[in-house]
Amino acid sequence: MTSLYVSLKTPIFPPTNLLRRPVRQSPLLGINGQKSPPPPPIACLGVGVEAPDGAAAAKLGIPKSKEVMEAEARVLVGTYARTPVVLESGKGCKLVDVEGREYLDMSSGIAVNALGHGDEDWLRAVTQQAATLTHVSNIYYSIPQVWFLSLFFEMFLFGCRVEVAKSLVAASFADRVFFTNSGTEANEAAIKFARKFQRHSHPDAKEPATEFISFTNSFHGRTMGALALTSKEHYRTPFQPVMPGVTFVEYGNIEATRELIRPGKTAAVFVEPIQGEGGIYSATKEFLQFLRHACDDAGALLVFDEVQCGLGRTGYLWAHEAYGVFPDMMTLAKPLAGGLPIGAVLLTERVASSIAYGDHGSTFAGSPLVCSAALAVVEKISNPNFLSSVSRKGLYLKNILEKKLGKNSHVKEIRGLGLIIGIELDVSASPLVDACRNSGLLILTAGKGNVVRLVPPLIITEQELDHAAEILCQALPVLDEDGSN
Repeated sequence: MTSLYVSLKTPIFPPTNLLRRPVRQSPLLGINGQKSPPPPPIACLGVGVEAPDGAAAAKLGIPKSKEVMEAEARVLVGTYARTPVVLESGKGCKLVDVEGREYLDMSSGIAVNALGHGDEDWLRAVTQQAATLTHVSNIYYSIPQVWFLSLFFEMFLFGCRVEVAKSLVAASFADRVFFTNSGTEANEAAIKFARKFQRHSHPDAKEPATEFISFTNSFHGRTMGALALTSKEHYRTPFQPVMPGVTFVEYGNIEATRELIRPGKTAAVFVEPIQGEGGIYSATKEFLQFLRHACDDAGALLVFDEVQCGLGRTGYLWAHEAYGVFPDMMTLAKPLAGGLPIGAVLLTERVASSIAYGDHGSTFAGSPLVCSAALAVVEKISNPNFLSSVSRKGLYLKNILEKKLGKNSHVKEIRGLGLIIGIELDVSASPLVDACRNSGLLILTAGKGNVVRLVPPLIITEQELDHAAEILCQALPVLDEDGSN
């Protein structure tokens, strides 16, 4: 349940169509055995909404953190080991919890909120489209989807070429797109497309290529096909058997990979140009070039998973642009609609021509509402000045981290590109994450739990980066305290 506070400073327009929910006992109300009051009406968009202060929250009966967490524990499936913070509002790179504490967000919803919280253009796009048309399914055409596709491919064909022309590398590879609702769904679609491509390309083969190559430290999702491509055993083991035919090989090991990509056997190779969940490991140009040539020689497809590292996070529109190597398919998701659920597979015409009506589909994917949000996001991020600012701030962040943290005995390496940065430690990062949170900084872990992952909103300022680095520096002693206990 979301609690809203109506500010008396803001005029309230009379609601024209109140939707009243049936009265029922809510786990978030009725605290201390008191009877829950009837739920308030849902008013129109003309109501001014802001976070209440502590006194107002108490008067309104808005539940506090402990009450929210206890209520959730009674009703939600326990799949999330949540951080003990109940967030209520956000603006820019700041978040506020229900007690009114402020946090600097260096996690951006796991690399999702690229434009931060409450971006005005994003809000305008969403509210205007919500008032016009939200969903019709993919049985019908819809204008925002077409607009978004037009921008997407104009960006590929024209927008990126300014930078790429400097290195005489063609910037575009994609001719078609398939929309999904998440990154794992995008990878599931890419798996199906790869197998269909092999069957279509070899109609007389008794057994067309069906196998896949993935890499150590990889993460491609939690649904059964994407899970099979994910290397961490603790994700896969409870759900065995997962999809067969996947072989894992050391990330970046050219010789070991060379032996595994085989004509007539390997349908596709899935690789993240920069591994996010795996620990912020970047591929080398030589490795990705090798994969491109090896896949071409074997008739296999090369799939880049840019769900976390794509769309501006590296300072390039797409992470693979930094290497000058281009895939047959690319999967996207996290930042694409600025917080609304979307994913996409970008693919060449050669691959798309093998896909027929009914081969795949999605009820919700690419809805007018989500595509309007995505259009606002992509228009901003694809601006060359915006991308340059990400590169500049990424270098700035790495430099100040090196100065403030680099000499600490627990810090093994600071790595990454743009605003996807990993700080590898020789101990668990959890105590540092907790200490930073208690000091008003939200960060993530990655790898084996020993890597601090920094993926802030791309709009973050240098002053905010300074503040984040200072909190990290001041929190470092907790690693010694934890080791001595």
